[in-house]
Order: sequence, then C-alpha cells, then structure tokens
Amino acid sequence: MKKEIRLAKEKLSFLELLSEQYPNHNAACTEIINLSAILNLPKGTEHFVSDIHGEYEAFHHVMRNASGVIWEYIEELYGASIRENEKRQLALLICYPVRLLEKVRGSESNMSDFYRVMLLRMVRVCKRASSKYTRSKVRKAMPAEYEYILEELIHEDADRLHKHEYYNQIIDRIIGLGRAEAVIEKLAALILRLAVDHLHVIGDIYDRGPAAHLIMDDLCVYHSVDVQWGNHDINWMGAASGSFACICNVIRIAAKYNNLHTLEEGYGINLVPLAAFAMEAYKDDPCKCFALSDAEQSGVRDKDALLIARMHKAVTVLQFKAEAEIIRRNPGFGMDGRLLLHKINFIENTVEIDGVTYPLLDNSFPTVCVTDPYALTPDESNVLAKLRQSFLNCEKLQRHVRFLFNKGGMYKVYNGNLLFHGGIPMNPDGTLREVDFGGIPMHGRELFDAIDKACRQGYALRERDLSKTKTRGLDIMWYLWCGADSPLYGKDKMATFERYFIADESTRKESRDPYFILRNKRDVCVRILENFKLTHEDACIINGHVPVEIKKGENPVKAEGKLLNIDGGFAKAYQNVTGMAGYTLTYNSRGMALTAHKPFTSPGEIIRDESLDFSPREHINYNEKRIIVADTDGGKAILNKIESLQMLVQAYDEGLVKEEY
Repeated sequence: MKKEIRLAKEKLSFLELLSEQYPNHNAACTEIINLSAILNLPKGTEHFVSDIHGEYEAFHHVMRNASGVIWEYIEELYGASIRENEKRQLALLICYPVRLLEKVRGSESNMSDFYRVMLLRMVRVCKRASSKYTRSKVRKAMPAEYEYILEELIHEDADRLHKHEYYNQIIDRIIGLGRAEAVIEKLAALILRLAVDHLHVIGDIYDRGPAAHLIMDDLCVYHSVDVQWGNHDINWMGAASGSFACICNVIRIAAKYNNLHTLEEGYGINLVPLAAFAMEAYKDDPCKCFALSDAEQSGVRDKDALLIARMHKAVTVLQFKAEAEIIRRNPGFGMDGRLLLHKINFIENTVEIDGVTYPLLDNSFPTVCVTDPYALTPDESNVLAKLRQSFLNCEKLQRHVRFLFNKGGMYKVYNGNLLFHGGIPMNPDGTLREVDFGGIPMHGRELFDAIDKACRQGYALRERDLSKTKTRGLDIMWYLWCGADSPLYGKDKMATFERYFIADESTRKESRDPYFILRNKRDVCVRILENFKLTHEDACIINGHVPVEIKKGENPVKAEGKLLNIDGGFAKAYQNVTGMAGYTLTYNSRGMALTAHKPFTSPGEIIRDESLDFSPREHINYNEKRIIVADTDGGKAILNKIESLQMLVQAYDEGLVKEEY
C-alpha cells in the first residue's frame, strides 16, 4: 500500500510539471487533438548514406538531390506534361540554384518569364515535399525573412476562385522587386529540407578524401541526423581523445593519401614538429616505400613529395612503437603477433613473421634501438607530446568529435531496423562469438553496449583524467580501429607493417570475420535482429564498411532482403574495384528504395552540360498501404505523450491539479 501511494505521488508530481506547459484543460485537449492528427500523417523520408571517406563534393551532390527523391517528385508532378530538358533544368535549379541561375543569366533573353515559370514549378514541388508535415513544422523550416511569402505561396492555390490575382500579385512583386533569385534559393533550400525528414550516416566519414572537415560542418547543422561509428571515425575520435596510437594512424593515412592539408588547413593541426623531426631523422633516406603513388603525386613538387614520404615513414615507426605499448598493456587483445620490430634482423635485413623469414624492402631504421626496439627516442617523445597537445587543443576537431559522441554510437535501432557500420563477431556456424571484454565474455548487443560505454569514458576529461578507466577507453578506441574482434573492423589483422616492408603479398592478407559471408543467410540475420530485440517481419540490418563489387555480380540486397549493404563507394580508390560509386538508401511511407550512383564529376561540369545524373532507384519493397507516423518510433513517443496528456485532463477534471486561465 505504501508503495502505491509513493508511485501516485510521483505521478502527480509529473503531471504538475506537465501542467506548466499545458496550464489548463483546453490547452491539454488542443494538444491531444494536434498529436492525434499527426499520428495519421505519412511517415517522413529517411535517408541513409555510408562510407563517405572525405569526398565532400560527391556527398554534397547526393544530399542535394536526396538520392533521387527530388527527381521522383518532379516526375510524379509533371510526367510527360513538360519536356525532359525542362524537368532536368528544374531539378538542377533545386539542387544547384546559384550555379544554374548564373548560367541561365548568360543565355536567357527573358529572365522575368524564366523566373515566373520556375517559381511556380518550384512552389508545386515544395507543396509536394511539404505534404507529409503539419503547417507548423513546415513553417519552422522556413527562413524567417521569407516566412510569410513562402507560406502564402505553398498553402494557397493559384487556381482557387478569388485567389488567382492575389497569388499572381505575389509572384509579380517578387520579380518586380528583384527578389526572384533570392526566393528561388530559399525555396530550393526548403524543398531539400522537407524532402528528407531524418539522415542516417552508417559510418566512415573520415580518411582518404580531401574534405572530411567540410562534411562534418554540414552534419553538425543538419536538422535531424544520427551516426553509426565507423572504424575510420573511431580512429579520429581516439586521436581527438589523446591516444598516441590513433594520432599516428590518422597522420599516417593522411600522408599516404596526400591529404595532410585536411589536418593542417581543415583543422589547424600543427605538423611542423613532425616535419622537422622527419627531415632530420630520415635526412639520408629516400623513403621509397612511403612515396606517394603516381596518382597521388600528380601536381606535387618533388621536394614536397619527399617531405611527405619522410613524414609518412617517421609517423609509421612512431605508430608501431605507440601500438606496442597498448598491446603489452592489454594481453586480452591477443595482438602480440603485431609486435614485429623486435623480430627484425638488422644485420641480414630480414624479419620473421609466423616462423617465416622475409627480406625487408627498407632497412633504414635510425630511431629503432636493436636492444629495445619499442623505446621512444627523446625526440620522438617530444614530437608525440606536441602532436597530442595540438589534437587536444583543436577547437574545431573537438567540436566535430563531440558531435560524433552526441549523435553517434556503435549501433542504432530506428523504426524497426538495425543500423551498424561493420559487422558482428561470429563463429563459422553462424552463432554470435563470445568476445572477452575486460574479463567478461560478451556477444552481440551486450558487447556493442559495453564498447560504446568504454569509448565515451575514453573521451571524457581528455586533458585531466589519467585513470585506468580513461586509459582503457583510449585503448579500446584504437582496438576498434584494427583489432580482430572489433565490430567496426572485422578482419583478423591490419597488415600495416607487411604492406610497407615486405614484397610477398601473401603476408598482407587480411581475413574477414565469418560475419561477412554468413550475412548472406536469412536465418543468421534473423538471429542477429532478435539479439537486438527486433522480431518484426519487416526488420532488416543496414550495413556499410565493405564496398559492393558490382563487377563481380554482387548484390547489395542480401539474405532475402534481411540485410542491405549500402557502402557508399564515395572513395575514388574503390571505384575501379566496384565499377560504380556505391549505394544510398531511402525509406519513406511506401517502403525502401536503393539508389545506385555513378562516379561523381563536379558541380561545374554538371551545370555546364546540364547532365545531372539521376541514378535508377530500385524499390526493395512497396507498401500499398502507407506507413504512417503512428507506426514509427516517433509515433510511439507521441502516443506516450497523448497518454500523459489524457491523465492531465483527468487530473484537471478531478481537481487534483490546479488549472490556470
């Protein structure tokens, strides 16, 4: 009895707090009506992208056409009623308004007519995009300075009796006052904002491409987004948290892909100490194994290329030493096989790996002590300390990484689907593999949750906290980058040493976790979904990480539709292998659709040739009956709020909570 009274008091306290927002019976009832109506709106469009890898322009292009959603709106509205080139021009105007207007001004003889036609067409597309939302939500998405004009254009009917002249007068005055282009730009932005209700990024924003920092800038201001961490993301997160090993890996990969400007110019990371050290320590070393590839070296002066190669080698050796400290500190990682510096025979210039002796391609190791190969020299310690401070004190990087922690995680369960970047450790028989995590065997969701918590602890109190928990978190972030049981990596080893120093390509083989074969089986995917408490018939896994090799006949739809692999293939390095630029996914009230992308050229070329490529969309499933808000996670939250408001109304009726008028 006492427990029931206490619960009643807690519930009453909650209702009193709720009454501050809805102070009387009428206010609560009005909100119940509003929320009940929202439950019957069509589900908003979700947009899924993955493996962007710093390719900002390609990412920006995909976002601006919403993976073909804009083109579908135009086809639906205009079909054969206007010419193909007119539809294409309208789509380009929505996707690239500033660039297209600049081109049109140089060729169009009557800009007023152009503005009128395009404004009317864009308003119609905007009405279509806004049809899934309440007026209130659409209004909140509008730019404040044009809110009244846009609201009138969108919500009024140009052909409605007594409204025709009023509507035309708005268009005439917009053109007459020279505001047509400004309104076109705002309309385009509003259409794009309404076309996608929520964005999912299934990992690997960073590395390879030149502008991950610009992608992060866009994501930080996107209206609704979540991120599933990829192994490349966690590497940067570990670096921003102060992990020496992650810092070295980040710099090494940037040097390898001639992308140090992302660190130096994009984030303001000071690499001068590393450059000075590399030029001194490796001054007589051509560093041929660390030279840029022919493609990467294009346009780079020989002097600069040599500096990059020396920095590349210097930070790689630093990486091996920093990683050795983590491996020795964590025997449970099972990575002793990655300790290779002490297996070098400096007299014969060979190295022993798994009992086999191989000749070295590079035998210059001026900073490696024969008797203590993993010890840092005083100069190396100084360089690492300075690099760490630069990463920790970079405000922009810290802001971006805070975003990844705030909006991201190891996985996401959203509207009945399971989203994660890499894989799940599995046994060859399709069961979830137990992984020793801090002395406790874990698998599946329990493992993901424990990893997520450890990473957050590794980031917290970066400069001040040197506790074992903090250190453990940093070590886990590095392990997620390259460890055999890492769900984000999914291979038995990362053969970094072998790729640089051994010619025999068999030593570079990195075997994938059984997950990447078994995910083709429906029963395996169902077992994974059930482990994450997803038992609905339509539930599926949405993955990234591994490019879909179309050239070899691979299909992104796996396990009879229970798994979708949408590795974006944005990275140009993958496109020769895959034969295309990967996939993105949309999920609206009618179901899911995959979009296959061709390699992106440039916005300038697209506008010049008016060659916007609207890649074909493959509908994975199609629902005759629309999915409505009530069927979504957001709908469940609304139903809970309605229930609370109904209790508040009852409390008002019974005089348990005081009303204000």
